[in-house]
Amino acid sequence: MNLSIGIIGLPNVGKSTLFKLLTKQEVNIANYPFTTIDPNVAVVSVADERLEKITQISKPEKVIPAVIEFFDIAGLVKGANKGEGLGNQFLAQIREANAIVQVVRCFLKETVAHIEGGIDPQRDIEVVNTELVLKDLETVEKRINKIEGEARAGNKDITKELEILNQIKNLLNQGSLLVNFLSEELLENSAVKDLNFLTAKKQIFLFNGEDKDVPKEVINFVEQLKSEYIIADLETNPDLLELIKKAYQVLGLISFFTIVGEKEARAWPAKKGIKAQEAAGMIHSDFADKFIKAEVINWQKLLEADKWSTARQKGWIQLEGKEYEVQDGDVIIFKHGG
Repeated sequence: MNLSIGIIGLPNVGKSTLFKLLTKQEVNIANYPFTTIDPNVAVVSVADERLEKITQISKPEKVIPAVIEFFDIAGLVKGANKGEGLGNQFLAQIREANAIVQVVRCFLKETVAHIEGGIDPQRDIEVVNTELVLKDLETVEKRINKIEGEARAGNKDITKELEILNQIKNLLNQGSLLVNFLSEELLENSAVKDLNFLTAKKQIFLFNGEDKDVPKEVINFVEQLKSEYIIADLETNPDLLELIKKAYQVLGLISFFTIVGEKEARAWPAKKGIKAQEAAGMIHSDFADKFIKAEVINWQKLLEADKWSTARQKGWIQLEGKEYEVQDGDVIIFKHGG
């Protein structure tokens, strides 16, 4: 599965600096809005000591870590939902992401202008989130207007969809982020999922500054939004492993591992609760269709055995069927026909 995180925020808050740190790639950073017109996209490997230890056993020719795509999206401004700045383009790019990292400026630096005139982290968060809410409101109203006639004509499925959409419209009119108020079941409902609401995406807030720069009030505010956050002074080249872990956490991901003899060892990111047959299909679509069984061992037990053959002799490798729920840290060999 492709995992993508959109990096958003107001102009000049540190988004491109974060991107540079994550990817070690040079990007265009300048002290004015809209430097980043097209999103910079980069693939960032997920450091995982479990994969490193597994490779010490199999010594494969190729090691492939799990990866996350990061999109560096140009700064939002007030009125982006109406096309201010390059708003519509930016909002469309956010729509493609699985989750959002909102960079919030907390540092004070006279040589770096702030588009709102001063440092106020909570205000900045509210500006960005308001633009997301207003764009979602536009989206839901368009859909409601399109299907109201069918609902009046007695189409039961459309009537049910209209009920859901009116519920969403009411939440948005209150300024609510949908991710905080809709159940997982409703978020997966096609009436909601197909519209790909911006405020239905989980957010991680990155406070750009030192601990002393981040007011307790803004931390409390983010906690009320039920969002994760980290504090990182991006000017000091911080370790951003915590951000990668938070991304996994908010997306509800686990990692399982595959070994192909001495050729390859690989980490696969997957949704928590994934079944063995679906996991096999991630590797190759034919594997799901022709699935027979899965040989499974926890990575720590494999290290203890030191070899796959030894683990087999000890009876530590379990044979599982297509309904087996893959666990974080499983090492799996999928058996398939054909």
